[in-house]
Amino acid sequence: MSLNERISKVIEYSNFTPSEFADEIDVQRSSISHITSGRNKPSLEFIIKIKSRFPEILWDWLINGDGEMLKSDEPAVEEEEITEEKTKPTSLPDLFTLIDDDNFGVTESEDRVLKQSLRESDIPHPSIAGEKINDSQRLEKSNDEIINQVIGNQEHKIKRIVLFFENGKFESYEP
Repeated sequence: MSLNERISKVIEYSNFTPSEFADEIDVQRSSISHITSGRNKPSLEFIIKIKSRFPEILWDWLINGDGEMLKSDEPAVEEEEITEEKTKPTSLPDLFTLIDDDNFGVTESEDRVLKQSLRESDIPHPSIAGEKINDSQRLEKSNDEIINQVIGNQEHKIKRIVLFFENGKFESYEP
């Protein structure tokens, strides 16, 4: 049985029409018809969506066609699952369960030292008496530099000016 035929069988099992099945697993309706007709092969993402929506379908059957389509209801397996559930914690501890609620893992003496060392008065303030830089000093150029720049710009002529607007339009001007 091919993968496309197995997917058709899953659609039959779900009791959905192909378009309802596509909506159920959140894929395009056309992809269902392409896959069931054999035109396209399903992607891994497609198969994962089927498996996540129908967890009772076995991976081995869905991918390789091995074994049964659905998980079996053998009592031995259920007993193993129950004993595994008892031995395994239901969820892993998170960061906040590992920290003591009262002092968050910090002893009282460490807390006192932290509070004393982080006082606002101990933070150094920037020196106000530092050298002030006047912005106009940075921009000053000698007259020779300005004249050379103007003469240099005269060698290049403007070919075109383009204005771009926020709405995506633009205008072009040629002198």
